Amino acid sequence: MVKGVSKQVVVVKPPQGIFEEAIFILKEDTVGVDAEQVVSQARAVANEYVSEQCEWKQMRNHAPLWFSVGALCASFLWLMCILI
Repeated sequence: MVKGVSKQVVVVKPPQGIFEEAIFILKEDTVGVDAEQVVSQARAVANEYVSEQCEWKQMRNHAPLWFSVGALCASFLWLMCILI
């Protein structure tokens, strides 16, 4: 625990889904921001995170293909070095 630090925190607890809660810490210079803006930006951040995770999983599914392509290229280069 840090003494002397006060932060404004927004805790979002969705009614259902895989998340128990999401915690957003507001910047100190946020003055005059209404709740609607906070919620819309929190949703945008959450959606961006989820889409990035889905993209990473899709790329990870292609790992055997890229491994095979790399092995094929290395074998080709090795063969070319032997023949020269």
